[in-house]
Amino acid sequence: MVYASRYLRFESNVMTGPDVLMVQGQLIKLGYALKAADGIYGNETSNAVKELQKNHLLNPDGIVDPYTWNILQTNTATLLNTEITKPRNMPSISIDVVKRKLTFFSRASVRKVYPVAVGKKQTPTPLGNWVIVQKAMNPGGPFGARWMRLSVPWGGYGIHGTNNPSSIGKAASHGCIRMYNKDVIEIYSQTPLGTPVSIIGKTSIGRLLKLGSTGADVKELQTNLKSLGFFKFKIDGIFAQKTHQAVIEFQKSRNIMADGIVGPQTFNELQKALDIKNNAKQP
Repeated sequence: MVYASRYLRFESNVMTGPDVLMVQGQLIKLGYALKAADGIYGNETSNAVKELQKNHLLNPDGIVDPYTWNILQTNTATLLNTEITKPRNMPSISIDVVKRKLTFFSRASVRKVYPVAVGKKQTPTPLGNWVIVQKAMNPGGPFGARWMRLSVPWGGYGIHGTNNPSSIGKAASHGCIRMYNKDVIEIYSQTPLGTPVSIIGKTSIGRLLKLGSTGADVKELQTNLKSLGFFKFKIDGIFAQKTHQAVIEFQKSRNIMADGIVGPQTFNELQKALDIKNNAKQP
């Protein structure tokens, strides 16, 4: 698994949305050349991201992953301190990723519970205490009727509507919290910037995989490497020499340290490669 919101990237079928708009706004604030922030991840945005990545010694692939998000959001604290006025009697939101329920506490301490979709096993919803830092009406597409971005520093996570209502109640997203459009519309006007959001529950943090490791997670690794063309042997859940060599070849192809050990960076690159192969664009 990997904590990563959807990987923003340039493709012929362009990616759009409020997360793209946020990336563009941050690039402009940081001095990178963009004509405008239009919410469309085109070639110009990709080139600006590549330049940012080069300047911070990241692999310049033009794909916004958690490492790139961390750089882009270096001024999030400034945003919270200078642009958000926190009113009295602030409402609050609690999300249980196990029960897949969002509880909204209004300023009058009225409590209402809504069903939600949360992150799937491979890309879970980040647990912790966050705040709402961006809002947008009618973002459309997979974001549905409303968007409220969380202050998670390593991704473009948010609470939003959906064009896939059948996913509500399931672990189905790339880490975002999906609501029925009628429900997110209901809480949107009651949720000012700065509203605290607590995300609770359980998630698997995974482990380092290396020579000698065995188990279902090794099987999943072998399956993913096979899907990407790096492993051509029987999937047996045993991290032996053939799996080790396949990991090294994959790492070399992604320009990361080729040590044969599957840690956070390799998990991130695997998920990124799988998303691109499977054309995964849902938040």
